Amino acid sequence: MNLVPRSLVATLAATALTVPLLLGAAPAHDQARDAARDAARLSRELVRDASAESAYRHLERFQAVADASGGNRAAGSAGHEASARYVHDQLEEAGYDVAYEPFDFTYVETLAEKLTVRAPERREIAITAMTYTKSTPEGGITAAVAAVPVDATTGCEPADYASGSVTGKIALIERGGCDFAVKQRSAAAAGAVGAVIYNNADGALSGSLGSAKDAPAPTAGIPTGGITRKDGTALAAAVKKAEAGGAAEAVRVTMDVRQLREQRTTRNVIAETRGGDPARTVMLGAHLDSVGKGPGINDNGSGSAGLLEVALRLAATHERPDNKVRFAWWSAEELGLLGSEAYVKARTPAERSAVALYLNFDMIASPNFAQLVYDGDDSDREGAGPGPAGSAQLERGINDFLDSHGIAHKGADFDGRSDYGPFVAAGIPSGGTFTGAEVVKTRGDAERFGGEAGVAYDACYHLACDDLSNINMTAFDNNIDVIADAVGTYAHDLGPLTAGPSSAPQRP
Repeated sequence: MNLVPRSLVATLAATALTVPLLLGAAPAHDQARDAARDAARLSRELVRDASAESAYRHLERFQAVADASGGNRAAGSAGHEASARYVHDQLEEAGYDVAYEPFDFTYVETLAEKLTVRAPERREIAITAMTYTKSTPEGGITAAVAAVPVDATTGCEPADYASGSVTGKIALIERGGCDFAVKQRSAAAAGAVGAVIYNNADGALSGSLGSAKDAPAPTAGIPTGGITRKDGTALAAAVKKAEAGGAAEAVRVTMDVRQLREQRTTRNVIAETRGGDPARTVMLGAHLDSVGKGPGINDNGSGSAGLLEVALRLAATHERPDNKVRFAWWSAEELGLLGSEAYVKARTPAERSAVALYLNFDMIASPNFAQLVYDGDDSDREGAGPGPAGSAQLERGINDFLDSHGIAHKGADFDGRSDYGPFVAAGIPSGGTFTGAEVVKTRGDAERFGGEAGVAYDACYHLACDDLSNINMTAFDNNIDVIADAVGTYAHDLGPLTAGPSSAPQRP
């Protein structure tokens, strides 16, 4: 049965408190002191009570759901629907105002991913179809491979493709310098019949050619997939050797990448405290959907379970927060942040301005983890610039908490790969944590965080092995504590959002 979404928007006008005239209103500094005291108390309680051991039961439920639903919990699937229903029912029973917020989207299911080298010698190369790729015919396409010369922006500009160099061929392009979609369009415009993009770092390469709203139609573009740096450089070397030996030695491959696409409906789950000032809403979120290849227990069952654990612990305290606390479990993140985009787009300007902050938790238990905190002030000077005003304070609050518990950490760029993106774009202070995906851990990070250098933070990223065995309980517990501290603090006190560098509040 389809449920009509309940409006979560309360009036922005706060009811005036009746204060006896003889006592008068409390001075502002006393109110701030009381808010900070209540925040410190609630933070301590939630950090004490919320745990990875307790949250693990939610991961077990997500795994069971995936096992019963074809091995995944992808948006638009029975697995995601069952996951959303589980989260919804847990929160409703705990006493939250809970609603489903449905939206339409383009469902994508990969049907084939295969790259076979035919000549000069036959072998198989693992390939991952780019989301929203054009499909090959069943059985694939067979063509010669043309390696695009490597530079800082390989395959991004028309000049990268010499006249006729890729016409009728499959373009082999190194990652970097521009979006995958730009590389695909440039290769197609130059006459390529397919594109294989290889990683510029160790590890598998998966990605998207856009989002559902701007992806090419099934008849547009060319079939595109991703392979590892090792396979890509080896294939490029074979092409170079073949070219030196003459056209008769051309490297030929069969590329078979096919995807089903159809319009479906999926749902975000939104829950909020019954009390608290709606004009000062504290919001936290995690995406609930997995990719189609696996159960998504780390990505992002971990963030979803951690958020649910803290939400249930907050309800159990019977606290009356000064600020409204809203939790969100997004759908279709794996298809381009579609759930969070739909949510932000549906809010009026007044509703958006009522959101004081947004914290995102995506992949918080990677097996070979690094403790990453989104770089709100852009102090690392990498990638995107700083987040909206207040983001620096959110980063500092998390860092202070981790420092107070002796937990090493470092910054993570706002690179747009998770659900903070639409909130940053809307000017809402944003932050959160992450423990790493397909990027390979450096020796320096291994020294800082432990684990194994030369291995991905999560070697099962977007694969079937992202199951219950793919969880690092230390990382899981640390980040649940971060969530608990943030909920406890900001449920009562938004003062830290405006605190300057010289007046940073002490963490409990």
